[in-house]
Amino acid sequence: MIILAIESSCDETAAALLKDRNQILSSVVASQIPVHVPYGGVVPELASREHVDNIGYVVAQCFSQAEQNGSPVGWGDLGAIAATRGPGLIGALMVGLVYAKSAAFALRIPFLGVNHLEGHIASIFLEHPAAELPALSLVVSGGHTSLYYLVKWHSYEQLARTRDDAAGEAFDKLAKYLGLGYPGGPIVERLAAGGNAKAVRFPLPRFTDRSLDFSFSGIKTSAIRYAETNRLTPQNPGNSGQGTPPQPVLDLLASYQASIVDQLLIRTESALQGREVKSIHISGGVSCNGELRRRASEYFARFGLPVYFPHPALTTDNAAMIAAAAYIRAEAGEADPWDLPADPNLAVTSRG
Repeated sequence: MIILAIESSCDETAAALLKDRNQILSSVVASQIPVHVPYGGVVPELASREHVDNIGYVVAQCFSQAEQNGSPVGWGDLGAIAATRGPGLIGALMVGLVYAKSAAFALRIPFLGVNHLEGHIASIFLEHPAAELPALSLVVSGGHTSLYYLVKWHSYEQLARTRDDAAGEAFDKLAKYLGLGYPGGPIVERLAAGGNAKAVRFPLPRFTDRSLDFSFSGIKTSAIRYAETNRLTPQNPGNSGQGTPPQPVLDLLASYQASIVDQLLIRTESALQGREVKSIHISGGVSCNGELRRRASEYFARFGLPVYFPHPALTTDNAAMIAAAAYIRAEAGEADPWDLPADPNLAVTSRG
């Protein structure tokens, strides 16, 4: 079976063709970063308009890329069409959802609405189909930081979530405050390589209910106050984004990145207690961070646990992961109703 999937939950318009669960025939992503850079973050209305402009072209390029890769596919070869239905920006979600429904209805084939977070969880299996289960699955991105206990495919237990900022959001906000640019994650990672990760200490957040939940708002506030106290402000010419910022800024960024990674690893380790776990899965945009990849692999090697990451191209929002999440359902003959709504707050739910 071949599935066409569409992802439009935020600021990337993506389409992919997937065959036999993990054979990616094509994957096309149109990024909107240049559109949102002047605002230091995603502007929902602009994102929706960009999706409307891009979706037809992106899908056409998806079919063209498959042909160039030696796997020509036509509309008549599709067994199902999937699209992200949430969580995300409601206007952006509607663009992809309506397009996918319309195409599936015209072709008289099943339509499947997919949870964006379930797509990130599924992205691991595109490159690592034999990844061992049960697993702890950490989804860490600009909008979400959540930890799930994955017993079997489509069987999830949410163990933790962020109570405020997500990890990627924390990177973006400090980078914006320091005038370093957007998106903040790649910028912080690049500059942190030149800093001392032990220069500034940030406390690990603690909850009175002993929850495994994440919280990055306090770390972000502490970093901004440190920058204010030490006059590491955007007005400092060394922070203009041109050239390398002064050493105190590099030290702050290195310490900030280390603190965020510390929290991710420590919270995930805590979730091992009392559970059978055979592997650790880390996905989402922040999972592309080299420091997180290196330290996570070393950290969980002490427990004899392999750590799996998606290919870097599959860490950010893409449609291949949406197809992967939909494939087993489509293979089983499932389909969603035509009136399935977009849900900007959609939660991951277990199917058994």
